[in-house]
Amino acid sequence: MALTPEMSAYAAKAWEEAAQIVRDLCKLPAPSHHEELRAEYCRKWFSDNGFENVSVDKALNVIAPVNVRSDNKLIVVMAHTDTVFPDTEPMPFIEKEGFMYSPGVTDDTANLSVLMVCARYFKENYTFGDEGYLFIANSCEEGLGNLKGTRQIMADYGSRVTEFISLDSACMDRMVCLAVGSHRYKVTVRTEGGHSFGNFGNRNAIHVLATMINALYSVKVPQEGNSKTTYNVGIISGGTSVNTIAQEAEMMYEYRSDNKNCLAKMQQMFEKTIEAFQAMGVEVDVEKLGDRPCSGEVDEVRYDALKNRARAALKETLDLEMIDRSGSTDCNIPLSMGIPAICFGVCRGGGCHTREEKLEVASLHEGCRLFLDFLFKK
Repeated sequence: MALTPEMSAYAAKAWEEAAQIVRDLCKLPAPSHHEELRAEYCRKWFSDNGFENVSVDKALNVIAPVNVRSDNKLIVVMAHTDTVFPDTEPMPFIEKEGFMYSPGVTDDTANLSVLMVCARYFKENYTFGDEGYLFIANSCEEGLGNLKGTRQIMADYGSRVTEFISLDSACMDRMVCLAVGSHRYKVTVRTEGGHSFGNFGNRNAIHVLATMINALYSVKVPQEGNSKTTYNVGIISGGTSVNTIAQEAEMMYEYRSDNKNCLAKMQQMFEKTIEAFQAMGVEVDVEKLGDRPCSGEVDEVRYDALKNRARAALKETLDLEMIDRSGSTDCNIPLSMGIPAICFGVCRGGGCHTREEKLEVASLHEGCRLFLDFLFKK
């Protein structure tokens, strides 16, 4: 079904409401695991706009069911409430010259606002069959949120889910359909340390950690076909003072791959590196902070049908071609379970994951058109 005049007329009005939702949500801090304020806003909005049985689960997912019965198959449509930033106080918000500037304004606030206003129209105008829909403002997509919200949804509904759609990008012509898996660790090194002059010669935890990082960065990443594998040390800390041989130092380390075999090889390499330092008598503690799986085996026919709906909607509404790519998103969990899942954006902006993040406000109009067209193609 192509975009109808009625749908176009709705999008022409609804995008301004979506912009106001963005303004409201940007006032509410939402670091991963602490999305309570945004969850309450979304719960109230869904309830006030005619959705029945709206709930907030223990993972702080806001769930607005439509045509859901006790045992029917389900399509999940979500956008996340958390931001990558740890702030617990309201973050800066500036609006000028057709743009909104605020940390998290596109990732994922704008996409969530489009989901909300389009879900309302869909609920009121779609002719439903047997399948139900779960429209979800989910928690913990970012960083060490470790996809907690999606994991909870799939634990509760996974056996009934036939398709999974995540709105999460500042580009409308990019579709994530291959999951980038990752493992994230905090690695702590401890040595005897001591006074920099009096105990010179004792092992320095910072030096040991630096040597370990050098070893990890000397690895040649595995590759299968067109796969991509990466690694990164993102944070290091430790030591007491300039004249103290450090007793403790730690780092945050991750590796990623869009190929599960390559991810497994990176895990083996990491574990062997840790074991080598432990064999030298170094105390090394490893805490796993995050584990995102790669794609599993997904039925190609069903998956192509889902991807083709997104491609067709983009072509018909914006005359753009969809570009497939790999990524680490909420789709990782359903894809690892063999459930067709895609992620694309319904807004345009830039500077994601920086404090200069911006949203092109008028792109919400195009986003509403795109998403309505996509929803009604089912």
